[in-house]
Amino acid sequence: MIENTLQRSEVVAAGVFVISTALMLLLAGHLITPAVATVTIGETTVQSGSPGPSIRTVDIAVLTVAAFASGASAVALFRVDRGASGSTMDSPDTRSPDADHDHAPTAGLLEARRQEWEETASRLASNERIVYEIMLDADGVLPQSEIVDRTEFSKATVSRTLDTLEAKNLIERKRRGVGNVIILS
Repeated sequence: MIENTLQRSEVVAAGVFVISTALMLLLAGHLITPAVATVTIGETTVQSGSPGPSIRTVDIAVLTVAAFASGASAVALFRVDRGASGSTMDSPDTRSPDADHDHAPTAGLLEARRQEWEETASRLASNERIVYEIMLDADGVLPQSEIVDRTEFSKATVSRTLDTLEAKNLIERKRRGVGNVIILS
């Protein structure tokens, strides 16, 4: 029902826009084209250019109303298009109360994912396990420089260990500025 109303309003706005724009163009053409006065005396005809203003007060009023209607309908059409193609994300004010219940499955999913990561950590070699467990303690996201600070390993050792973990598709490196952020996969 709402979609039908929306479509009708689009059709009405488009119709008003087309009619008012055509009326504006017609009256503007009438305003631009000067009236020609023809004087006939006997068999001699003389034509003179614009003897005076060729538009009446009524024409000016109609032109003003048509311009207003054209602008208003264009704005209405623009707003309808923006609403249809705009972002579908809910703003905090318009979210339904049921939207808060979506966090429960996410927490369960996060816990299941953490369980997988812990099982993976138990199968890794010593350096890999240490780095991987540090990543687990950081909830799966940590800058590479932090890993170096939290371990006794050198930067080169951490880098090689991360290379190995990345080759096993256990982590991802994302470039952030001059350093890397490591994310568990």
